[in-house]
Amino acid sequence: MSDVVTFGEAMVRLSPPNFQRLEQTSSLEMRAGGAELNVAIGVTRFGLTSSWVSRLPDNPLGRFVQNQARLFGVDTSRVVWSKEDRMGLYFLEFGAAPRASSVLYDRAGSAISAIEPGDVNWDAVFKGAKLFHTSGITPALSDSAAQVTMDALKAAKKAGVKVSYDLNYRGKLWSPERARQVQTPMMDYVDVLITTEEDTNVVFGMKADTYTDVAAMLVNRFKFEAVAITLRETPSVWRNSWTAIAWAGGKIYDTKTYEVEVVDRVGGGDSFSAGFIYGYLQGDVAKGVHYGVAFSALKHSIPGDLNFTTLDEVERAVKGAGLRIAR
Repeated sequence: MSDVVTFGEAMVRLSPPNFQRLEQTSSLEMRAGGAELNVAIGVTRFGLTSSWVSRLPDNPLGRFVQNQARLFGVDTSRVVWSKEDRMGLYFLEFGAAPRASSVLYDRAGSAISAIEPGDVNWDAVFKGAKLFHTSGITPALSDSAAQVTMDALKAAKKAGVKVSYDLNYRGKLWSPERARQVQTPMMDYVDVLITTEEDTNVVFGMKADTYTDVAAMLVNRFKFEAVAITLRETPSVWRNSWTAIAWAGGKIYDTKTYEVEVVDRVGGGDSFSAGFIYGYLQGDVAKGVHYGVAFSALKHSIPGDLNFTTLDEVERAVKGAGLRIAR
């Protein structure tokens, strides 16, 4: 039994060192990452227990990803193993102004895209769980992955488990029209939506003068308990402003804006989700916003998708810790 269950793809990430382009590098750094895995790992840093459900190839790359999850204490006993399928890959080039960082996917035909209804015993997975988390990346992978996502959402609600969903639109995986068609029915089973203004507009066609109005529109349409919207400004590739707001119970909750020096921004949104879930499960949306933004701001300073930040570091950041060396 775990406090938080997540479901989604993890991939092996390959990156050239020293800001090199893929076509010029002679070496690649290998790491693991993926939205729902990142969240499962993130909540463990707050002392929660988590399980990550996925489908992996039974080969060294699949075991590499499993080992990364287990390093943080994430339960991987519900992972479905495949003898035939492949590991999804993505290549990340780090940019510097005026060249943005960029991602090249090599994930077609990955093991999880072949997952089928019935492969996972969701009733067993959700026993004792408090919250289920997934994102819009998972149903984008294939029609069968979309069906399994819907099955998981229905099973979570049947089990009385709260559901959080990160809209997480990826234009390289599907069109706005297809994303809207598949995900709109899923929103009936979601308690907490995590999104950006941009993704909300692309997927649901919702625009407003302010992000608080966007949150209210989402709540009015889908009857969510809470909506959280992350807000990023990018004056340069390696200096960003980062914050978020949440709407819950007719109130808007916000927090301070962090000026971050970006070492690696991948996984920053997932770290927000993890911190927000932590506060939400304590019945404290304000804490979720404060801790989510602080946890994700600190993630920007850590290489790789995974967040090695501690709860103590988050709490010090929330209280306004300075940048002097901690001795």
